[in-house]
Amino acid sequence: MSTTDTFPDESAAPSRRDFIHVLAAAAAIGGAGAVAWPLIDQLNPGADTLAFSSVEFDLSKVALGQEVTILWRKQPVFIRHRTAAEIAAAVADDDASMRDPATDASRHKPGHAEWLILIGVCTHLGCVPLFKQGRYDGWFCPCHGSVYDTAGRIRSGPAPKNLYLPDYVFETPTRIRIG
Repeated sequence: MSTTDTFPDESAAPSRRDFIHVLAAAAAIGGAGAVAWPLIDQLNPGADTLAFSSVEFDLSKVALGQEVTILWRKQPVFIRHRTAAEIAAAVADDDASMRDPATDASRHKPGHAEWLILIGVCTHLGCVPLFKQGRYDGWFCPCHGSVYDTAGRIRSGPAPKNLYLPDYVFETPTRIRIG
């Protein structure tokens, strides 16, 4: 054998010590994950919060011209089965001067003009307005005098915005899911 011949370097081959280092690193990462998971998981919403995140309601319980109030996320939600006269009055006022302009069509789901679903909290100071009160036969907040029409649009008084619309979908023609 000549002096220029080289043998493979034994230090490049994996050794028992390298295996122990990889095993220790994997155990450390697994341990860190096991400690971090409960801390991250506790940031998720609780079961009681998730239970209030959505609510289903059967619309067949509401007669024409009637309003029902249900709770969603600890807030009242008005579900109104509007008559043809109420819808016509709301559509007729689409061009009226309003603080927070909105058409009647923008206040309900397409094809469901008879159903008006609103969060029943006055946008002024958070009171609950009363139905069939006030000048426009809509809602009236007795605390400070805000008046809403039959589409939940602010018409007079100190409230700055229309009654808010919750996120909802029609699951069937007679059942909605809010949230």
